[in-house]
Amino acid sequence: MKLLDGKTVLVTGASTGIGRAAAIGAAQHGADVAINYHSRDDDAEAVVEAIRGLGRKGIAIKGDVADAATATDFVARAKAELGHVDVMVSNAGICPFHGFLDMPAETLERTLRVNLHGAYYMVQAAARAMVDQGDGGAIVAVSSISALVGGEYQTHYTPTKAGVHSLMQSTAIALGKHRIRCNSVLPGTILTEINKDDLADDEKRTYMESRVPLGRLGQPEDMVGPIVFLASDMAAYVTGAALLVDGGMFVNLQ
Repeated sequence: MKLLDGKTVLVTGASTGIGRAAAIGAAQHGADVAINYHSRDDDAEAVVEAIRGLGRKGIAIKGDVADAATATDFVARAKAELGHVDVMVSNAGICPFHGFLDMPAETLERTLRVNLHGAYYMVQAAARAMVDQGDGGAIVAVSSISALVGGEYQTHYTPTKAGVHSLMQSTAIALGKHRIRCNSVLPGTILTEINKDDLADDEKRTYMESRVPLGRLGQPEDMVGPIVFLASDMAAYVTGAALLVDGGMFVNLQ
């Protein structure tokens, strides 16, 4: 069963990792897909080729989500080329690991602007398009287990992910009257570009795996089902919710 058949899905930060998996997964479920990406041209084109290989329309639009103009451009161009905006998956994010006491101001500011401001701009632009269309929609934001727990080298990152989670709660209220549902997914440790260097240490990776009741770290594809579900009509009465996708890690942190 194709849960997104006939829908148009927009995904930010989709040249690699969770965004890539979500974009291709949406196409597998029948959606036409527009992806936003920051710099990886070849990777973005490969995602578009995969989407088109599934018989769906796919386009890639380059832009920095930290810039508010990127969001309005992305949504406008996606709607012009694909005809509609049904779903926004706000995924773009960075996490340059760094200690707290000597955190460079530019690292903090960049993380805030990409992860939190970028999500705000994209969600707002998509919501405006959905309201204009008048037939509702779905917004799924990729938060993190880091919205709920701390990290020594993530003092700049965890507040942004808590903010994304909170943004979905507030927009669920603000947009409910327009039949726009807003939910977040909270991944645990997923093997992506963000953490590949951090987890290159075999001892640390083994330790992290030991904390997961399901016995392994996540793959980007593990996020597809939860995102597609929340984007689909199967979740028609789900809004303001947060879905942990962490192999049980959070409930095992004691």
